[in-house]
Amino acid sequence: MQEKGISLAVIQRLPRYYRYLGELLENDVVRISSKELSERMKVTASQIRQDLNNFGGFGQQGYGYNVEYLYTEIGKILGLDKQYNVIIIGAGNLGQALANYTDFERRGFTITGIFDVNPRLEGISIRGIEIRMLDELENFIKNNTVHIAALTIPKLKAPNVAKELVRMGIKAIWNFAPIDLNLPNDVMVENVHLAESLMRLSYNLKALEESNENNKK
Repeated sequence: MQEKGISLAVIQRLPRYYRYLGELLENDVVRISSKELSERMKVTASQIRQDLNNFGGFGQQGYGYNVEYLYTEIGKILGLDKQYNVIIIGAGNLGQALANYTDFERRGFTITGIFDVNPRLEGISIRGIEIRMLDELENFIKNNTVHIAALTIPKLKAPNVAKELVRMGIKAIWNFAPIDLNLPNDVMVENVHLAESLMRLSYNLKALEESNENNKK
C-alpha cells in the first residue's frame, strides 16, 4: 500500500472517515457509496474517492464500499490496530477529563500514568490510576513502555517539560498547552490549541451574522 507523499489534508480527513464509518457499523450498515458517504460528511464524493485512492481505493464500481472492511483498513492506516500507552502531565481539570474519557481505550490508547507537581493531588486515583509527582516521571518511563505523553500544563512550563520528555526518550507529544514547542525533527507533536479553535468558530459566527445582516438590506 503506497502512503508516501500523502498530503496533510488527506491525513487530517482520515479520522473523520473512521468516525463516520464506525457510526455506520453501529447502525448495521453493510455497504455505502461514496455519494452516500459524502452526504453524511459534507465532503464531495470525488474528494472521498481521491483520498481513498491514495491508499488503494477500497471500493468497487457499482457496489461502493464495504463499511466494515473500509473501517478496518483505515484503522490500520491510522495505526489503530496497535496499542499505545499514554501518560498525562498535568492533573488539573483538563488532565483529569482526558484520564476519565473511556473512549480512548476503545481506540487502543491506554492511560498508564498521570503526573503533577501539586502535592495535594498525590495519590488521588482516577479510574484506578494514582496521580504521581513529576519527580517520579523519569523512573516511571524507564520501567514502563510509554508511547505518547499528553501535556496539559501551563504554557510557560510546557517547553521545559517537553524537552525533558524528549531526553527521557518520548517521541510523541500531544500538546494542549497554548504554545508551540521547539523540539527535534524526529519528535512528533500534535497541537490541540483549544482557544484557537474557539477563535475560528468565533470568526465563522461573525461572518455568518454579517452575511445575514447584508441579506436583510
